[in-house]
Amino acid sequence: MTQVHPKAPRTFPIDEEKLIELTRALVRVRSVHEPAHGHTEAKAAALVADTMRDFGWEPVITEVAPGRPNVVAVVEGGGGDGPTLAFVGHTDVVTEGDPTRWTVDPFGAELRDGRIYGRGSADMKGGLAAMLHAVRALQLAGPFPGRVKVCAFVDEEGLMLGAKHFAASEAARDIDAAIVCEPEQGEICVAAKGAIRLRIDLLGAMAHGAMPQHGRNPIVAVGRLLDSLSEYQQHLQDQYGRHRTLGLPYLTPTVLEAGSANQVNVIPSDASVYVDVRTIPGVDHQDLVRTVTLLAQAAGAPEGVAGHVTVLDDRPPVEVEPTEPVVVALAEAHEAVVGSPARYGGVPGATDGTILTRDAGIPTVVYGPGGKWIAHQADEYVEVADLVQCAKVYAEAADRFLRGNAQ
Repeated sequence: MTQVHPKAPRTFPIDEEKLIELTRALVRVRSVHEPAHGHTEAKAAALVADTMRDFGWEPVITEVAPGRPNVVAVVEGGGGDGPTLAFVGHTDVVTEGDPTRWTVDPFGAELRDGRIYGRGSADMKGGLAAMLHAVRALQLAGPFPGRVKVCAFVDEEGLMLGAKHFAASEAARDIDAAIVCEPEQGEICVAAKGAIRLRIDLLGAMAHGAMPQHGRNPIVAVGRLLDSLSEYQQHLQDQYGRHRTLGLPYLTPTVLEAGSANQVNVIPSDASVYVDVRTIPGVDHQDLVRTVTLLAQAAGAPEGVAGHVTVLDDRPPVEVEPTEPVVVALAEAHEAVVGSPARYGGVPGATDGTILTRDAGIPTVVYGPGGKWIAHQADEYVEVADLVQCAKVYAEAADRFLRGNAQ
């Protein structure tokens, strides 16, 4: 990777107590997107906006879907012309699942043994709070060139509607680079896997289970399809190999639905297989979808079952060079604050940065507090020390980037 020059860090006044308080307050908000039960990101977004106002910022609140507001504030440096850096986080979290699998209240934000526990503590309310306090500390430390845009988006865990809406707006046009504050356990992630979400429909004909000759059984076709997808995954892995930070591409069947009758003596008329595809640079998404379509058609052909593929979402793999100024600034900041060289890695999933790079051409790098493997698990937590350390790195990285990595 590129050589860094970790000059001594500046002193940025991170309010550690307030950072911990904000993280816990955000975790206590159940911002799972379940509108039928009255749950959206609105309350978490309101807490972010109130924090921004307390800092003297003027948040712009944009509802991208009912109850789903983006919150963005622009913090001018007051130090003359300079670049624009964005910090990016999201306010939604995934469901807690079965609460009996937790040893703590999933939304209690319990602070114990130097850890904050709860859904979203790592993914990514800890990172969200850290970036807010980092930019505030940067502002309090004195004038700096350019400006920082502090962005809290909705729907990162879904279709990334918040990032898509922002990337299509004028507010994204002047951004020179972005730091996405997802949990990466100290790694500077310069690449993220692509993602394709597919629904494969197999359409046959219903019949009595005692007379299968009068039907066209899509479940038999599902069996062939799953075998074919496994073989195709192996082909892709053989063809493209292991990416240095992202590993191998995968095609993972995740959901199986078969008809509506749900009776043991009824052959269903249709079945659907949902597939979560994760790609690495070099994989042609259009070619992959065409191949899966042919596999679906071939799987159903012996029974006369039709196969159709619907692309539910398509996100490309993204990669930034380690010589990109925002990566250099972040690596220098990490080494200066932490005292050891940065480790480089990749994001196994997509992030809001994927959309900002694809739709707005913004170079993005991912770095944040919390373990990447703890996300979405029971007893999710973030280390307080990690939270504070990342806030310091964010402030130092922003200062170096906005000043042109001046030594």
